Amino acid sequence: QVQVVESGGGLVQPGGSLKLSCTASGSSFSTYNMGWYRQAPGKQRELVASISRGGNTNYADSVKGRFTISRDNAKHEVYLQMMSLVPEDTAVYYCYAARYSSYWGQGTQVTVSS
Repeated sequence: QVQVVESGGGLVQPGGSLKLSCTASGSSFSTYNMGWYRQAPGKQRELVASISRGGNTNYADSVKGRFTISRDNAKHEVYLQMMSLVPEDTAVYYCYAARYSSYWGQGTQVTVSS
């Protein structure tokens, strides 16, 4: 069983930055595809960014140029650097790890508000 834990959420003003971190347990971290979803109140969960085990990245159109996903296989961590945040980025952000199965964290709240 893989445990996924997110951290780094919080309250930030519009235009600000925030960095989310996610750690996944297990010795096979480098073989997992990793990513971030988010879910805003009353909306469906949407893919924000993903990074393959080979390092290929993919972003939602709404965050391209503002968010950057990266991974550190030695630390078993994946990161989401978020810049130029807007109120529409407010959501619970979930990290996942996927190979043959998908494993999800509990989520971390990001609130963008003045």
